[in-house]
Amino acid sequence: MNKTFYDTDLKDRSTLIIRQKAGQYEWETPQPLFDSLDAEFHFTLDPCATEGNTKCSLFFTPEMNGLSQDWGTNIVFMNPPYGRAISKWVRKAYNASLAGATVVCLLPARTDTGWWWDYCMKGEIRFIRGRVKFSGRNTKGVLVSFPATFSSAIVVFKTSNLAYSPRMFESDAYGELIKKRVNEVQVRLE
Repeated sequence: MNKTFYDTDLKDRSTLIIRQKAGQYEWETPQPLFDSLDAEFHFTLDPCATEGNTKCSLFFTPEMNGLSQDWGTNIVFMNPPYGRAISKWVRKAYNASLAGATVVCLLPARTDTGWWWDYCMKGEIRFIRGRVKFSGRNTKGVLVSFPATFSSAIVVFKTSNLAYSPRMFESDAYGELIKKRVNEVQVRLE
């Protein structure tokens, strides 16, 4: 088969299908999902927004380039563009949390990517059951709604949860801790 077919077409197939169906590239976070997270975190900044879909009074538009802005110590809700730049957004979220921000990310659960292992595994991960149904206006102004073609997760980066490292699961000390807890449970059950 043609190498170009595999290099280009298959990588973008699901994205192209959604673009063709909806005629748009931007998808708004479903309000009930945002509201449930906002009730817990009380967001102050949306760095990946437009004036029409922002979820917070303080927001950065694509023209303002949220990647180049200081997120300070805000409580951030981030639903980044799901294109090739997503790794830059996740890195920015992680680094902003090191500087004092709390960043709650709605992300595709792409556990096979470098950015997932390099950054998401250092945060608190909450997988979302089912597929998120995104909505927005297409290029013709028609309100459209489609489920994502992938699983999603909420990843929370905040200073208090960044001590987690996936390496701890590989160490002998952790294996010993698991054995100890299993033995404690068995003793309680007997």
